[in-house]
Amino acid sequence: MLYYLFKYLNDAYDLAGAGLFQYISFRAVITATLSVLMGALFGNKLIRFLRKQQVGESVRDLGLTGQKEKEGTPTMGGLLIIAAVVIPVLLFAKIDNIYILLLLTSLLWMGAIGFADDYIKIFKKNKKGLQGKFKVVGQVGLGLIVGITLYFHE
Repeated sequence: MLYYLFKYLNDAYDLAGAGLFQYISFRAVITATLSVLMGALFGNKLIRFLRKQQVGESVRDLGLTGQKEKEGTPTMGGLLIIAAVVIPVLLFAKIDNIYILLLLTSLLWMGAIGFADDYIKIFKKNKKGLQGKFKVVGQVGLGLIVGITLYFHE
């Protein structure tokens, strides 16, 4: 979004410095920096919130060393990763770029599969999570979408 705003400001008003957003290297550095900052600033807060809500792993006792330490580890941490990628990309990328659209589609699609798996494990109390055949169908479906898009796009 900011790309288009600064492009307009540069074209319409010749605003000093607005042309900087036309360079992909500048936008890539800003996007990566914002992503890391979001992860660093909100990571601990999200983990504490998930622990408080008791959204954590339950572990079967198999007698393995260090196994009980994992119990209570919050799941759904992918939410932080997805947010830390999607928000900066929406802010700084050219959204009409096919590779950006594929990035967002792939990330959100795989995030939805992971969310469904964690949701079934935590809230439905099914330790197996999402059945493997649904995971594979989702991943193959995404692969077909990406492959067909790349093949037929100029």
